[in-house]
Amino acid sequence: MAAPILAEHFTNALLALLDETFDDVHGYYLDRGTALFETLAAVSAETASRPVGGRCATLAAQVKHTAFYLDVLEHSARTGASAPVDWGAIWRTTAAVTPAEWEHLQAGLRASYDRLQALIRETPVWPDTQTIAEALAAVTHTAYHLGEIRQALCTLQSKES
Repeated sequence: MAAPILAEHFTNALLALLDETFDDVHGYYLDRGTALFETLAAVSAETASRPVGGRCATLAAQVKHTAFYLDVLEHSARTGASAPVDWGAIWRTTAAVTPAEWEHLQAGLRASYDRLQALIRETPVWPDTQTIAEALAAVTHTAYHLGEIRQALCTLQSKES
């Protein structure tokens, strides 16, 4: 029988992957300079307000959606409740942002991420597969949207050339 994974090891690995995704690339799966907040730091409100294509959301919507997702995960983990959520609302309603609104969206994402990190640090035991899967989903979901954002930036830059 294989030895169980210690909760501390899982927690540390999860925090390391989240750190790479959001802040500081360690070389697990991203290239240097491509973490989410590094990427967003180079994006203006004007760029964040432009849809990539006819059916694509703005970068501002990607950021707002990512924060919302983290908030839903954190709320569910803390309360055990999962209320109905309108996942499409952000995509339908987030368009152009001012520089102040763009800063506010990024600050909101940072706050959501900070709350999630605190929750993870406060979790002494990972009780079941569902809880572990939801924790890993925070990494994978954010990484997906980071890819969307980085691809959109490439597309927008090629349109400008």
